Amino acid sequence: MGSLPDSGSSLSFVFRRMMSDYKVEMINDGMQEFYVQFHGPNDSPYHGGVWKVRVELPDAYPYKSPSIGFINKIYHPNVDEMSGSVCLDVINQTWSPMFDLVNVFEVFLPQLLLYPNPSDPLNGEAAALMMRDRPSYEQRVKEYCEKYAKPEDIGEATEEKSSDEEMSEDEYDSSDEQVVGKADP
Repeated sequence: MGSLPDSGSSLSFVFRRMMSDYKVEMINDGMQEFYVQFHGPNDSPYHGGVWKVRVELPDAYPYKSPSIGFINKIYHPNVDEMSGSVCLDVINQTWSPMFDLVNVFEVFLPQLLLYPNPSDPLNGEAAALMMRDRPSYEQRVKEYCEKYAKPEDIGEATEEKSSDEEMSEDEYDSSDEQVVGKADP
């Protein structure tokens, strides 16, 4: 047997590992496109933000790097604000079949958010603001996190479940005449 397993079995291993560490949502039936829930790194202005990241695996994976895109908005010099696509030279240039998807979410994306590269921007405005006025740039990052990257912004499935439960509890509360009487003197 060679040093690398065939891509089918390595994919299933990678998915088991990914799903144990991250919330993964498959797109269609295949294992080549999926969403991963990603939290902003602690020591960055992105801390507290949660993003839904789309991952697409090329046919040649793991020999070719995955493509990555943010679904909800993020303010970053190396992420296109409209499409969410990521300029990740670090993934494309340093990618090796020895890396796997967990490396993308534990190393590459956190590094990208912690150390943006304004000299190779996909978002020119963010790059210019970062170089001109770092505190204002970090404030804008935080505003975007607050506006677009709260847990409820990343997925309807989990949100619907919890809001359904809350609604049924609220319905019971509102149908209780004593509570209504006390709350409305």
